[in-house]
Amino acid sequence: MLVVSRFAVTEAEAGGFAGSARAALEALAARPGFRRGHAGRSVDDPGEWVLVTEWDGVGAYRRALSAYEVKLAATPLLARARDEAGAYEVLLAADPTGITLAAASARAADADTAGPGGIPGRGRDVRPADDRGDTVGDTR
Repeated sequence: MLVVSRFAVTEAEAGGFAGSARAALEALAARPGFRRGHAGRSVDDPGEWVLVTEWDGVGAYRRALSAYEVKLAATPLLARARDEAGAYEVLLAADPTGITLAAASARAADADTAGPGGIPGRGRDVRPADDRGDTVGDTR
């Protein structure tokens, strides 16, 4: 899985931002499931930065975010990222020898309408709990 976080950074902030990105990568790299990471600045617009990390899977990434060291070192930086989709499943990969991975999506067919543990999400066909007569925490 790839995680791409993009940032707008002023010239005055660039040095501090690079240091924060280094600390974030060091904290993330120490977590199980981390494969590699990069921080970089756009060659076309020096005010645009990116932090890209690769993980064994979404679970490894989410567990890494819960680690105390990551909360201290990476969360302040990640909070500055643009509010946009950033987690991607890898469907194609290549190296100089050619395509090394071609995979089908592992995204669940009901991912837009179901939540964790089978709890209904907020898809078009899912009514809020109060519309069904349920209450939060109802264990009937």
